[in-house]
Amino acid sequence: MLTAGPVQDVLLLENILELQSRNLPGNLSQEEARAQGFVTLKHSLSALRQLHDVLPSIVAQRDGRLVGYALSMAPQCRSVVPVLEPMFRVLDELARVGQPLAHRRHYVMGQVCVAKAARGTGVFDALYAAHRAAYASRFDLLVTEISVRNERSLKAHARVGFRDLYRYQDDTDSWVVVGWDWL
Repeated sequence: MLTAGPVQDVLLLENILELQSRNLPGNLSQEEARAQGFVTLKHSLSALRQLHDVLPSIVAQRDGRLVGYALSMAPQCRSVVPVLEPMFRVLDELARVGQPLAHRRHYVMGQVCVAKAARGTGVFDALYAAHRAAYASRFDLLVTEISVRNERSLKAHARVGFRDLYRYQDDTDSWVVVGWDWL
């Protein structure tokens, strides 16, 4: 049975890091990364704890085992993961020029990952449904950025309701900022 909801047991944070590590580009073949997707950022346990303390992440479990996660990141936590500062500058600018972030209660999807054996079984959709159930009363909009190279992730996010907001290039990659508007 699949269950998805906010992290209740902080020991799951270590399981998140294990799943994350298995899906970093350096641990995947180029073909697997292209076909199955990948995560771009390696978090520390300390960073995950700080993010979790402010806005618990969402996890999916099947038979008591972690099969996916979707990290939550409140805007006030931007300094916890300094490598994401370029994304936050883009979000600041989008808000400043009146794009969908202006005067909107929003937070950031820090990263989403589904275990290889659980892909295609509804885990991705369950993670995002649990995000909406947990946070729609506090936020109007969920935003994230996705590498343009990660076609599987771009398609999956579009399928659950995310729409492109902006595209940009930084020193590491080309990115698509996407948002899921809950109003």
